[in-house]
Formats: sequence, C-alpha cells, structure tokens
Amino acid sequence: AGRVDHLGRPAVSTTWDAATAAAVEVGDGVAALRAPLADLIAADRMAAQVQADLYAHTTLGARLRAAYPGVPIVSEEDAFHAEDRPADYWLIDPIDGTASWSSGFPGFVCQLARIVDGSVVFSVIHAPVLGATWTAARGDGAYLDGELLPARRPAPSAGVVVIDNYPEPRGVCDQVMQWLGTDAYVESGSIGLKAALVATGRADLFVKDVVVRDWDVAPALAIAHEVGAFVSGADGREFPLTGPYEKPDGLIVAADPTLGSRIASWLAQAT
Repeated sequence: AGRVDHLGRPAVSTTWDAATAAAVEVGDGVAALRAPLADLIAADRMAAQVQADLYAHTTLGARLRAAYPGVPIVSEEDAFHAEDRPADYWLIDPIDGTASWSSGFPGFVCQLARIVDGSVVFSVIHAPVLGATWTAARGDGAYLDGELLPARRPAPSAGVVVIDNYPEPRGVCDQVMQWLGTDAYVESGSIGLKAALVATGRADLFVKDVVVRDWDVAPALAIAHEVGAFVSGADGREFPLTGPYEKPDGLIVAADPTLGSRIASWLAQAT
C-alpha cells in the first residue's frame, strides 16, 4: 500500500517547488512594501492595504499561471466566488493578516493550497517577517523551512496553550480558557499562521465562533493532516471545502482529536 495522510488519503507526489517559491517571493515582496508605503499607511491604512493586496494577488496569480498552466486559480481578492468549484484548482490567500501587515505586526502570511476533488493535496504558508515557511504534500509529510515536522503530541492535561490574534484573550477564546482552566496564551496574527502554530506545537488550541473562509483555512489543512492535528468546523466535523467559501459557524484547530472533540461539545453547549 502507498503512503497516506492520517485521514487515510493517498499520497500525491508532484513537484511543488514553483508554488513554494511563488509564495515566498510574494510574501517577501509584501513585507518589503511596508517601507515605501509607510506614508500612505499613516494617512490611509485601508488604501495601503488595498495596494498591498493588489500587488500580492496579481503577482502570485501570475507566478502560478506560468508554472502550472491551465490550472484555475481562486483568490480571496476575486470579485466573485462561484460555489460551483473546479475539480482541480489553486485556492490562494495572497495576504492573510493584512491588518497585521499594515500595523507592523509580524503575523501575516502569503498562503495557498492546491485542491483536488475537495481535498488539499499541497499547501504552503510563508510568514516573511518570521522567516518561516511551512509546506505539506498529502501523504508525504509536513515541513518547516525544509525540516520534516514530527507527529503532533497530544495537548497536555493541564495548561493547554490557546492562541488568538489579540494582545489578551477575549470573546470565545477567553471563555474557553476559563472552561479549560488555563491561562497559557499566545498572540498571533493570521488564521493560517495560528493554525500552523498549533500543528507545529507552539500552541495547542485555536477556536473561532465567527465566519471563516476557505482560503483562510485550506492551506493549514494539509499541514495539520500530516502531523495528526485536528481541524474542524465548530460542529466538530471535518472542515468542508465545498459549497460557499464562507463558513459562518467558525473553526477549531486542536493538537489532537480528543481535545478538538471536547471543544466542539463545549461550543455546542455554550451556544
């Protein structure tokens, strides 16, 4: 039998070097834009974010079209997102964490996923300021800066580390920390980055009870699946890459399925 990911999906062996290079180039380019756009950021942050988004969207799309001709590209920045998806396509988030970028916080990434028949077969998340690049190919492992990541250890029985994007816990993050009896907290930026940090052991749990979108989550799915971490919608079911790109109920990313299921049960009771 061939290699599979921890969900039993067969390995996909294709060269993804060009996609990885594209994400790194665009992410680094976005980071470099802060200096020339500093005056605009100070005067009109939203206008600066629009310029950065346009650069990233245009450049990443061009790189992928040149390297993988004929493969459709769906981008966060597209004006319209049809629910009828291609069988094989790129799903890209040219800048995940644009507010982090404009505020000078390092928690933004350039990320993308190749999706075939509703499953992520490859993804890359590049955090330029952190100097970190995560990649994963289905059944072939997940990597951080070229080093194979080990299987994710289960969360500790006490002191679960929760991650979110505020200086201090708030909302559902604060509530779940109280329920778990933990005060261990990490501040981060983009959804993709937070999910990758759970998959690689920097944190144990990330919970959202608001709308999330497929381009926020898909790149982290392959990384999580390769190390045995848990990703689901708020209902505890596998995060679906079908139907509308907006998922209204939220997201759970946990170190292991046991913790993930506990959080899904808690969310069901809390709401």
